[in-house]
Amino acid sequence: MSHTLLISDPRFIEHDPGPGHPESSARIATVVAALERSPLAGTFWMTPRLATDDEMMAVHARSYVVQLAAHQGTNARLDPDTAMSPGSWHAARLAAGAAVQAVEEVWSGRANNAFVLARPPGHHAEAARAMGFCLLNNAAIASEAALRAGASRVAIVDWDVHHGNGTQHLFEKRNDVLYLSAHQFPFYPGTGAADEIGRDAGTGFTINCALPPSQGDADYGAVFHDVFLPALDRFAPDVVIVSAGFDAHARDPLGEMRVTERGFAAMCGGVADACPRLVLLLEGGYDLSALAGSVRACVQVLAGARETFPSGGGPQAVAAILATRGAHERATRNLLA
Repeated sequence: MSHTLLISDPRFIEHDPGPGHPESSARIATVVAALERSPLAGTFWMTPRLATDDEMMAVHARSYVVQLAAHQGTNARLDPDTAMSPGSWHAARLAAGAAVQAVEEVWSGRANNAFVLARPPGHHAEAARAMGFCLLNNAAIASEAALRAGASRVAIVDWDVHHGNGTQHLFEKRNDVLYLSAHQFPFYPGTGAADEIGRDAGTGFTINCALPPSQGDADYGAVFHDVFLPALDRFAPDVVIVSAGFDAHARDPLGEMRVTERGFAAMCGGVADACPRLVLLLEGGYDLSALAGSVRACVQVLAGARETFPSGGGPQAVAAILATRGAHERATRNLLA
């Protein structure tokens, strides 16, 4: 039986970005309540610890961490979409600490895999800037933790409907972290074009599949089968971190994609087969029912179930795949060859 670690904490609810904000405390409350109401065999829960200054500053500028810490206990507007409430800094440190803890538990073998159900999300956070609902870049902090633990290569798979600009920028010059993103394009935050393939030593280690709206399960399946899974096979990561956003769901109010719970489960299963040391970190997803169902579908996969993509993939997805492959033909190391 699989031993799948689930990490969450009621204190994540204390982050309040404001009335009517889509990234509300109801997201975590709904997901956790659904999993606790009907527990899945092979799963167990832990509560997170706070990230240390060293863990955060492995990714973020010291001045930025000090700036965020100064807002503890206050309300602050950091950008048009991103705000802090009196409990936000504590919640953000817990979210980052949970990401590190999940990596440590999986790397040590105390858990087979893990899903961190935390907020605020992280993949838009830059080295010294909050944006897009995000304060600390949890995926980047988790990746650095994996490298410190002994991993030689870490892959980050980002299936949130929005491109993870912060994560890409933090690792785009490196070849020990592979970043793969499938996202709606053009869309917020405006990054993630196919020709963004990394820089310097990291050329070829950023792989963006920029998809137009209305792509569904079969389209994402084509991206995974033709781009992501072959790249993961050639890169051979020791650990995979997933920025698991569920705002590409067909019912999500912010995105314009058509993915279902089946599609997310198939994505999760494909990555799990490529690398069993797997940690999922919750990012977006703003329809509460779709979010809870999609998270549960992925937890079922982590606990041993498998789902397959529908066959096919439409012409727009094929065009996006070809654009991605074409952009990588000139890469120093072409993981898609």
